[in-house]
Amino acid sequence: MFFAPPSVIDTTVFARLPDALNDAAADNEWVMGQPIGMPARSMLEGPSFDRDGTLWCVDIVNGRILRVAADGVFSVVAQYDGWPNGLKIHRDGRIFIADYKHGIMLLDPVNGRVTPFCVRAGLERFKGVNDLFFAANGDLYFTDQGMTGLHDPTGRLFHLRADGRVTCLLDNVPSPNGLVMNLEESALYLAVTRANAVWRVPLLRGGGVGKVGTFIQLSGGGGPDGLALDAEGRLLIAHFGIGCVWVMSASGEPVYRVNSCGSGHTTNLAFGGADGRTLHITDSGAGAILTARLDVPGKPMFSHASRD
Repeated sequence: MFFAPPSVIDTTVFARLPDALNDAAADNEWVMGQPIGMPARSMLEGPSFDRDGTLWCVDIVNGRILRVAADGVFSVVAQYDGWPNGLKIHRDGRIFIADYKHGIMLLDPVNGRVTPFCVRAGLERFKGVNDLFFAANGDLYFTDQGMTGLHDPTGRLFHLRADGRVTCLLDNVPSPNGLVMNLEESALYLAVTRANAVWRVPLLRGGGVGKVGTFIQLSGGGGPDGLALDAEGRLLIAHFGIGCVWVMSASGEPVYRVNSCGSGHTTNLAFGGADGRTLHITDSGAGAILTARLDVPGKPMFSHASRD
């Protein structure tokens, strides 16, 4: 099946990581354990805006949590013995980190202290958590990627309820990565990086999932990384290795191609700006955050629940 070519949107550099922070050593443990060709001196991921409109992100290679000012200046909020791979902000203001080394962690933005929140499913340690997403009711969904892929399709998708119950929803995923819910919150979109696909994961009324299938099949590059949703239900996909973000209609047809002006390593996405229409993209290869203007704002982060 063929679709009309998507319209192209260009990006600009909003913030660039200074050399003083783009400084991982050649023998960095994270880099040594990754496939050749991955960003080696830093790796920006997890952009997220807090309730005051401040942008946060992580640098997994250097174990840093970063805050980015409106003028694009980076500041280090925390640096610790961990591999922060994703970051999301709860409606109550708490800052959660998907830490590949330790599990789901909490950040105190005042003193920079990082503490455990969920580091096991029962007695079992995670393979290496990657990304996370909060539903409107505060439930947390997160991916457990580790080093899985087509050679080892045992990556997992977890559901952590507000009462602390942890449920494994899927355990057969070849490299689960970014995730986001549809507007109705009846299904999850799941980036399956090494299958170069985005799966649709329907949620069942009685709990669990059923009839999981491929929603979008991509090709080339390294595969889909971070995902986001706009207010019309369109799915945005950061395609790692291609250097772009695909904007797909709610039915899965290509609408826009947002091209990186940095490198091919586009990783994660977040909407921000006064009207919510400015897309922020972490470009890990360039050590930068890019921006582009879209015609529709992102799905509001805090619209379905109280901020108290």
